[in-house]
Amino acid sequence: MVTFLMPRFVPRLVSFEGMGRRSASVTERNIACLRSMYWVVMVSGFVEPVLYLFSIGVGVGALIGDLPLPGGRLVGYAEFVAPAMLASAAMTGALSETTFNFFGKMKFMRLYEGILATPVRPIEIALGELAWAMVRGVLYSAAFLGIMVAMDLTSAARALAMFPATVLIGFAFGALGMTVSTVIRSWQDFDLIVAGQFALLLFSGTFVPPTAYPAVVRWLIEVTPLYRSVDLVRALSLGPVGWTQALDVLYLLAVLVIGLTVAGRRMEKMLCK
Repeated sequence: MVTFLMPRFVPRLVSFEGMGRRSASVTERNIACLRSMYWVVMVSGFVEPVLYLFSIGVGVGALIGDLPLPGGRLVGYAEFVAPAMLASAAMTGALSETTFNFFGKMKFMRLYEGILATPVRPIEIALGELAWAMVRGVLYSAAFLGIMVAMDLTSAARALAMFPATVLIGFAFGALGMTVSTVIRSWQDFDLIVAGQFALLLFSGTFVPPTAYPAVVRWLIEVTPLYRSVDLVRALSLGPVGWTQALDVLYLLAVLVIGLTVAGRRMEKMLCK
């Protein structure tokens, strides 16, 4: 049996090892760029959700008071908004890398055409860029979780439970961002991306419970990726956690797999002409 199976599995294991090594080389190239002023761009992307938390969660929250959760428990408005801002921070970090930066490298810098002169393949470029997007998303999420714990908006134990969820959110939005970047044609199209991202921020149960909207609007909200992300993180932060959160995880995994598959195939079509 060993003699029969080993010749089939060993080449696959070697192939996956090489694929991971080549993908990591793409990520290492991006990390090397941190020596420039690029870190300023990374810090600026983290400021936006923090400002929303303090201005709306804390400032407007002082006027709103407590909000009832589905179980009837009352929570402060800042506690309600903070998990949504955490999900938004993970989304922002991942999308910033896989839309603006990814598009610039592919269309204008022609960076990937040079990389393809090496043994690296298009799907490995996509995996490497997704891993780099996650570096940025993880940094945003970890810093935001620290702020939440410092402000007593969640406990340290719940923050540890939320961290893997934010990693999944970043992966899902990173794959989605790369797919979008392979479809758009010019920088003007990014106006639509920014508008879509802002609409998700406003209408994903971020600042207002979805039950406040009419039924049809609520259904539309509940199928958006940011709402599923907010629902997952908010349940981990405030409780309770149930089967709905399993649905959230499956939804985000589906977005990740579909987005990465489509992005890899479109990159291969565009770059390997």
